[in-house]
Amino acid sequence: MAAHALHAQGGTSTAAGTAAFLAKFERQVDPDGILPPAERARRAEHARKAHMTGLALASSRARDARENAAKAGGSPPQTA
Repeated sequence: MAAHALHAQGGTSTAAGTAAFLAKFERQVDPDGILPPAERARRAEHARKAHMTGLALASSRARDARENAAKAGGSPPQTA
């Protein structure tokens, strides 16, 4: 409940976290910082999209596994 109240008052900011998350992809595609900024940004965007697509694929496979386990009457496989 406190988290909702804090967000309702605008007392949170995720800007720093978002910037750090996006900077990770820029470091990934240009660890030495030699690319022009526009090219680094373009490549970082593709790296971010690849990362998100991988997460979506993993999520889809997990949902399928749960659905198949439920249909078979078993329990879903456990992940570590």
